[in-house]
Amino acid sequence: MIVEMKIPSPGESVTEVVIETWLKQDGDYVEMDEALAEIQSDKAMLSLNAEKSGVLKILVPAGETIPVGTVACTIDSSATAPASKSAPKAEAPAQTAAATTAPSSNSYASGVPSASAAKIMKDQGIDPASVNGTGKDGRVTKADVLAQGKSTTASTPAPAQAPSTNQGVPSFAGDRSERREKMSQLRKKIAQRLVAVKNETAMLTTFNEVDLSAVMEIRKKYKDKFKEVHEVNLGFMSFFTKAVCEALKLYPAVNGQIQGDELVYFNYADIGIAVSTERGLVVPNIRNADKMSLAEIEKAIMAYAAKARENKITLDDMTGGTFTITNGGVFGSLMSTPIINPPQSAILGMHNIVQRPIAVNGQVEIRPMMYIALSYDHRIIDGKESVSFLVKVKEQLEDPARMLLGI
Repeated sequence: MIVEMKIPSPGESVTEVVIETWLKQDGDYVEMDEALAEIQSDKAMLSLNAEKSGVLKILVPAGETIPVGTVACTIDSSATAPASKSAPKAEAPAQTAAATTAPSSNSYASGVPSASAAKIMKDQGIDPASVNGTGKDGRVTKADVLAQGKSTTASTPAPAQAPSTNQGVPSFAGDRSERREKMSQLRKKIAQRLVAVKNETAMLTTFNEVDLSAVMEIRKKYKDKFKEVHEVNLGFMSFFTKAVCEALKLYPAVNGQIQGDELVYFNYADIGIAVSTERGLVVPNIRNADKMSLAEIEKAIMAYAAKARENKITLDDMTGGTFTITNGGVFGSLMSTPIINPPQSAILGMHNIVQRPIAVNGQVEIRPMMYIALSYDHRIIDGKESVSFLVKVKEQLEDPARMLLGI
């Protein structure tokens, strides 16, 4: 029986993906659930796994951009497994030890770079043939490429510099070269989507600032007990998620979407939390976050962070979502304008916490302050609603007791 392997959707609004790398070769016998290829969209890098065991036939080469739902390969499930698959021979102890210390040159993955490794080699002009893979089955990892880049830099003599004719004028170490490379299909798609959001929505951003003294005091006072009871750290994100959920109850348009000629309002809050990974930004969703406690939210975030580190974020994790929170503050951002995650209508941007002087009851005090930003689609959300929503988030965070009591 021939099983068609179609490209799954990485999430709503994604119509195309790029086949980054085939992990198997045409004609290989593959096992059920074995990773066949890495596919990348503008949302995440995902694996295409075998639905059945059998012989693989690749229909779309690596590097191609194809629509979601395209048949990328087929598996002949009627084929029998080769002898090496069905009855592997026992190895002598010496052979086994060697296998654990050196990758097999005959492995399908030998010399094949990971997505991040391939990008670095392309960006830095490193010859793939010059990099030795130390990953599983000889795969080239990001660390291999970085090590090779350092070695190349150390061994390459600096070019001779001509005498400067611009005395007193600052120079860039005498290097006036430039590098050009063709924009990847993935980068083109990202560019198209970003422009589409700007062109297809009436996106505006409103700002406010939050005094996080009360939240920080709660964390300082109860963080040890919280971890003892709930076995998870008490972070800032759970407070922001809870505050957003309370505000969404009062301003449902911020939690809504435009679908064709209809406005859709959700009676639940599935909050997308932007998580940074080695392969890029992914946005898994915390389902029914409006019904969760701080501890439950923290556990959900911790679980997603662990899955992200292991590249195990699934399609289902990223499907749906009614509102998104992104935290540029972890990278040091003081203020930014986040871009809406379509088809959602709004996104909250968190930023860096900075000790700043502010006026408190007529006195100047140093407080931990954060700028927050709400980007929203003006077609569904009015200015009054957007500003009032952000003020409500601010009030909840500056007086967390109100949030915990639901008032």
